[in-house]
Amino acid sequence: MPVAPRLLRPSAVRLSATALALAAALTTMAQPARAHDRHGADRPCPRLTVSDGWYGNNQARIQQLIDRYGDCAPHRHGDRTKPVAVFDWDNTLIKNDIGDATMYWLLRNSRIREPEHGDWRTTSRYLTPAAARALRTACPAGTGRDRTLPTATDTGCADEILSVYGEAATTSGDAAFSGYDRRTMEPSYAWLAQLTHGWTAAQVRSFAAAARTENLAAPLGATQKVGSTTDATGYVRYYDQQRDLIRTLRRAGFDVWIVSASPQPVVDVWAKGVDVAPGHVIGIRSTTERGRYTSHLSSCGAARPGDDSQITYIDGKRCWINQEIFGVRGAAASKVQPPSKRAVFAAGDSDTDVSMLRDATGLRLALNRNKTELMCRSYDDADGKWLVNPMFIGAKGRKDAAYPCATRGYIASDGTAGPVRRDDGSVIPDQRDTVYAG
Repeated sequence: MPVAPRLLRPSAVRLSATALALAAALTTMAQPARAHDRHGADRPCPRLTVSDGWYGNNQARIQQLIDRYGDCAPHRHGDRTKPVAVFDWDNTLIKNDIGDATMYWLLRNSRIREPEHGDWRTTSRYLTPAAARALRTACPAGTGRDRTLPTATDTGCADEILSVYGEAATTSGDAAFSGYDRRTMEPSYAWLAQLTHGWTAAQVRSFAAAARTENLAAPLGATQKVGSTTDATGYVRYYDQQRDLIRTLRRAGFDVWIVSASPQPVVDVWAKGVDVAPGHVIGIRSTTERGRYTSHLSSCGAARPGDDSQITYIDGKRCWINQEIFGVRGAAASKVQPPSKRAVFAAGDSDTDVSMLRDATGLRLALNRNKTELMCRSYDDADGKWLVNPMFIGAKGRKDAAYPCATRGYIASDGTAGPVRRDDGSVIPDQRDTVYAG
């Protein structure tokens, strides 16, 4: 694990308040909260043990949350209701993206099946005619429904699939997807799950496990060749800080969940590395037919199976959390729930996590990857519950320009940009980057 980056101070405007909060938090940490076990004996709350990489008083404030909401807290003695903590996966619990790692492995090992009837539009209802034509031209047809495309050796086919997936555009520059809700669907993310059609869940898990082994064994900064691309990211690392946090939350009686916009069987495999079982993982879920995945997606809220309209993405994450964790059904799952049916803690790194984080009632941890809406809300910190931390590996330096919160930081369902607004409707002013690596 590399040495934690040197971190610069936040703005002077917040310095005195931060110092006071830190002093109070450290006093709390010096005197651990204690509770009585069922035999009446005192026992301390579990403590976070990995300190490197945490910014300012973030670790102390998270420890305070554990002391307050954990089953070790005196006021919760006998309370069987577990507080919920939700985590995004890619670049939140790990460095890099397991969806990318899996796609690269599928392409390098020729594990993507030909689309049904050779029609690429069957793989995504949002695929544009231009993208379908480009894929049909680049990739061989007629190999049969249960045959795989030779992407390990056919560079042109691999390049076209990789471009549509990674750039949401063809190699010629045409838009690859259209007609989707930008607050509930990211069709390129969904496309990876849809391209596992024809395989069983066990087979996809085996593919993910092979990619995991390769990426964990590769050195930091490693790249790999996919098609004609020679610099595709080739490594993944778990964050020790987040492993420690999840372990401590679970020991304190929290109900810990992972909510990711990578495919369900892929996240299931990786989540074992932080000791979270598949039953507590929510990823992009595909429908099945005769035990094999189809190119359609499971539904949430008022959507029907096969509508392919709502994955674990921005407002879609809210829906899936409400439905799968709190048992809210129908159209209500897409709405903000009362505090008793919301997570106490949430962590994420991107705009895809904004609704999940906003719903958390205790603390919200944002890892800074310069994602505009997320950083606008985090730095604005309207209710004092946002924490900003640099990434634990390969943290970004300071963003030179201010985040355009007041004009174009929010992307609406139809794709138009506008101001980021607080819960009361007021506009968040542009925000400067203050938590970063030096």
